[in-house]
Amino acid sequence: MLRVTKLADYGIVILTHFATHKGVTHNARDIATEVRLPQPVVSKVLKLLGRYGLLVSQRGTKGGYVLARQPEEITVADIIHAVEGPIAVTECSDKDRGDCGLQLRCPVRGNWHLINEGIREALKKITLAEMTQPLAQPLVSLIPPRQESRFHI
Repeated sequence: MLRVTKLADYGIVILTHFATHKGVTHNARDIATEVRLPQPVVSKVLKLLGRYGLLVSQRGTKGGYVLARQPEEITVADIIHAVEGPIAVTECSDKDRGDCGLQLRCPVRGNWHLINEGIREALKKITLAEMTQPLAQPLVSLIPPRQESRFHI
């Protein structure tokens, strides 16, 4: 089963909170209370999102974090990458790791790269702004428009 990790899910929840309260500075304690997550987890995720450039930290008595870009400019792929690193379905799909011992002679490696790229592209099409809205229609179509089938019956 493919799953988004808890930290990546929390990153999406936290940034969705920022997007619904645009321009407001939030600190870890307040966010933890409002989104009902443990403060140490929220602090960790905020640091990761800040390091990746999705949030900007502000020091001082009224300090905290604000979005670094508009919600329409931040994608779900950006958030997952910020929290978990490069999006990869299998070890061989991750260009940085590549820990598979069969990698050089794997008959399906190229197909995994296609699958990985398809997932990455789908996640790039979903913005943080869209994540703040109730689901009215599918966010991403997985079927390309009017493309002939590769399989002929």
